[in-house]
Amino acid sequence: MRILITGGTGLIGRELCRLWASQGHELIVWSRNPRHVPALCSGARGIASLQELLGAVALDAVVNLAGAPIADRPWTAARRKLLWSSRVDLTHRLVEWLGQQAQRPKVLLSGSAVGWYGDGGEQILDESSPPGQADFGSQLCVAWEREAERAGQFGMRVVLLRTAPVLAPAGGMLGRLRLPFSLGLGGRLGSGRQWMPWIHLDDQVSLIDYLLQQEQCSGAFNACAPGQVRNADFTQALARALHRPAVLPVPAWALRLALGEMSVLLLGGQRTVPQRALAAGFRFRYPDLSQALSNLLGAHPE
Repeated sequence: MRILITGGTGLIGRELCRLWASQGHELIVWSRNPRHVPALCSGARGIASLQELLGAVALDAVVNLAGAPIADRPWTAARRKLLWSSRVDLTHRLVEWLGQQAQRPKVLLSGSAVGWYGDGGEQILDESSPPGQADFGSQLCVAWEREAERAGQFGMRVVLLRTAPVLAPAGGMLGRLRLPFSLGLGGRLGSGRQWMPWIHLDDQVSLIDYLLQQEQCSGAFNACAPGQVRNADFTQALARALHRPAVLPVPAWALRLALGEMSVLLLGGQRTVPQRALAAGFRFRYPDLSQALSNLLGAHPE
């Protein structure tokens, strides 16, 4: 296949490029720094503008994963603008361009996040659950998905991937947590009772590859492991995997003071289930958190 990827130099994108390059697919990455793409993305071709594809062979698929990191810094007005433009506005431009092509790809797989549901409390959230509306994160995801869905009017199959925090051996959430937990400085956040969805990087990549190939699959899919855990469970599992205590909880008031509205990412949660992925026949390699951490950290939890 000939696949266009946005966000190809990110954590998930790089792994996808490695997989698809090994399968012989032709990969094109739309990037702000196209010169860096071949080195980061397994020899993929980098482009700075979609206009570079004019007159080229038609695309078979588009995978839209672009977006500035949402949890790197507080949601100031400038940061909100960047988060919106890098997701919603970019997806709008992408879909507009796709609609102008004489030969359009068969499928658009577009990123989203479990933050679409907002803080779901104790409610079990599958793909039929309503969106959250209270915080900027859920509003962002709702608008992001709405822009991607417009590709359906051009006859394309649209898949929306509501991704949980991705666990990887380097980078991502574990990359930020590993040092403080290794030093014995980890602990639950707030009450620790908030649900904390997650997914192993290998399962995230495999699920994207699977959904791209399954022509009957369209609409929203929760990309999260079946093994549901609360924040306190996650904290203890990570501490055990690193053979360290986790005795330094962070009070909710401190997170709200430091992060403002962005604290909902840590103090809120989603009890999400990957109902549609399982119904479509996808099987998770790492459905259990202890198993996933053992693989990623090279440890053997008790």
